[in-house]
Amino acid sequence: MNSVSRPRRLRRFLLILMAAVAVLALAIGGGVTLVYVNAAVSTVGSTEFSNELAIPPLAPSRLRPDGTREFELDMRSGKKEFRAGQLTETWGFNGDYLGPTLRARRGERVAVTVRNQLPEASTVHWHGMHVPAAMDGGPHQMVRAGATWTPEWTVDQPAATLWYHPHPHGATEQHVRRGLAGMFVLDDEVSETLPLPSNYGVDDLPVIVQDVKFRGAELDSAHAMFRDVGFLGDQTMVNGTLTPYRAVGDELVRLRLLNASTARSYNFGFADDRTFALIATDGGLIERTLTLDRLALSPGERAEIVVRVRPGERTVLRSNTLDAGLGFWTQRFAGGDDTFDVLELRAAATLRPAPELPATLAVPSTPDGSDSVQQRRFEINLAGINGKPMSMDRIDLAVTRGTAETWIVRNADGMPHNFHIHDVQFRVLTRNGGRPPAELTGPKDTVFLPPNSTVELAMRFDGPADPNTPYMYHCHLLWHEDLGMMGQFVVVEPGGAPGTPPSHHGH
Repeated sequence: MNSVSRPRRLRRFLLILMAAVAVLALAIGGGVTLVYVNAAVSTVGSTEFSNELAIPPLAPSRLRPDGTREFELDMRSGKKEFRAGQLTETWGFNGDYLGPTLRARRGERVAVTVRNQLPEASTVHWHGMHVPAAMDGGPHQMVRAGATWTPEWTVDQPAATLWYHPHPHGATEQHVRRGLAGMFVLDDEVSETLPLPSNYGVDDLPVIVQDVKFRGAELDSAHAMFRDVGFLGDQTMVNGTLTPYRAVGDELVRLRLLNASTARSYNFGFADDRTFALIATDGGLIERTLTLDRLALSPGERAEIVVRVRPGERTVLRSNTLDAGLGFWTQRFAGGDDTFDVLELRAAATLRPAPELPATLAVPSTPDGSDSVQQRRFEINLAGINGKPMSMDRIDLAVTRGTAETWIVRNADGMPHNFHIHDVQFRVLTRNGGRPPAELTGPKDTVFLPPNSTVELAMRFDGPADPNTPYMYHCHLLWHEDLGMMGQFVVVEPGGAPGTPPSHHGH
């Protein structure tokens, strides 16, 4: 009897075990399915544009007797009422959140007094600016709490929409998310003579786009499950304004788009699919006006677009699903399926007429690769660049002042990244071995790389040489940067060699 019942009990046990495993698998599968289904967010069609868009003020400046234009930036903590009756703790420049727009002209000498009134050290990096390495504001130029930093340089690049933000090694995502960011607009003779919308805050609008999430009154900085790109919020704001609208009184409106999010890429267009004109990329005006109805920007990228509005209408700037070949899983958890209504433009009943946009804008300012003296290859993934995570005391490469190079950058990861190079603007020569799309042919300092993609970039290093003070190149998905997806290069004189980075970082 026992010999018969023992196999029976064993079979019963195995059946129970198999059933338990099946139930567990279903529970896990159901949980993953639920997480997948709930991962996509959208504010399309549900946004009530109830707050007037704030326009960052132009930063006041004064001229020294020698013509140097002086600005002042105070990094400080504060509180902002994003939502009625709820004060949120924030950081900002000269205020509670974000900062003023700095504006200067090509050829001007610029000096900025940066005071750190925060409880910890930080930096101010001039993103997209051609600037001496010691003035770059990267992780080697830390400003201690209570200290002051006074960088100076001469503006020597075309008109462009640049920006400034912190760059402390290992903490950049958190410092930017708390509100430390602002625009830096450059002008030149070309931009001032072209018939483009140029009345700041009227027909020429800064549009600093960020995604946010609130936990009660506080900003939520948590990374949700499977979000290996970093923080992704569930709503957007522009210039620190939730659900923003802007009344406009001109037929043509220029939007200076800045993706100041730390991980999210946007695919901008308008709710009615109207076309718009792309006139500038990261580093300034493109060669010819380009007509588009979609424009993708990854973190750190900028673009200037001009949209035509009709009397009395309302039109919505929207971020659509991202078509970048991310794959089924990555598309959902990197935010590619998310959609947002970002900003409503409300046109007046009568609009000021505007001249037609010029077809030709500016002569290309970046090299075409024909005079590159060296080709370098970079493989990027979450473990680092070319297999090495960032090290503050290691110079990864030296470039020769006055020469051009071609960098081939490959995303060898299963997740999206992008690639930003300090000090220079580059030209995208190829993408995945072919011609880049037209919107990538202008001057760039940051470029998006979907999984398993490759770009070929041409740039010139005009100096000045400083063998001991590095510039950075890194992924501008800021959590990735913080984890070590960053390297360092120095500019040296012909025949020169790299020196040693400073051992003490701070002012």
